[in-house]
Amino acid sequence: MLVVGASKGIGRAIALGFAAEGARLVTVARSEDLLKTLSSDAAAAGAQSFAYEIADVMNIDNKGFAEKLLQKYGDFEIVVYNVGGSLISRDPLGGTDDWEYALKFNALAAIDMSSVIIPRMVAKKWGRVIHISSISGVMLRGNPLYASAKAFLNAYVTSVGRALAKDGIVMSAVMPGAVAFDGSYWDKRSKDFEKPAGGGKSGVEICADFLWHHQAVDRFGTPEEIANAVLFMASEKASFMPAALIPVDGANM
Repeated sequence: MLVVGASKGIGRAIALGFAAEGARLVTVARSEDLLKTLSSDAAAAGAQSFAYEIADVMNIDNKGFAEKLLQKYGDFEIVVYNVGGSLISRDPLGGTDDWEYALKFNALAAIDMSSVIIPRMVAKKWGRVIHISSISGVMLRGNPLYASAKAFLNAYVTSVGRALAKDGIVMSAVMPGAVAFDGSYWDKRSKDFEKPAGGGKSGVEICADFLWHHQAVDRFGTPEEIANAVLFMASEKASFMPAALIPVDGANM
């Protein structure tokens, strides 16, 4: 199986979750150091095998990269795309360059890879393709470019997932809410007690305000909670769930 964006946070938890199930893992990320650490941790967790490729999906030919992966490792039955993010332009009046970057980062890079990988699944009449989207794609809140790109990804999963359903392919999207892990945005905010010099709230106060107004569970999620949903969608038990958009968001409101 293939996990794109596996080196830390949600992607790392997903890889380790599959490792515990004895999977043969191929992972992709930008940091070789983090992938080396993941390799030893995945072996300890029970992975049948582990390989990694260093790549930045924003700076490569993703179709060509996917073809090389298939030549090197063979067909993939399960693919997880943990790609994208909100650390992009936040200007709602930005030009097409900003919007195209957000769209490629959060959707099109994965779509390019799938255009090469999924036909091999179709030929075998079985496959699982899981995209890590965001609850922002439904709530349309926060960074407009990020939310719009994830909404596009959700529409892709719904429409293409339906088209592939008859071929035994279950394409889905897991939509995390606010998740905290070492080095993440919310982790850094939750440890920041300093108020801005010009006034305003500290990071701790911002976190408390966000949880009060938007998280019914009154806490942030963990990468493992997202990974659990991904593992289910990769299993035979998800056979009647093609094109599903699954919120894992602490009852975001």
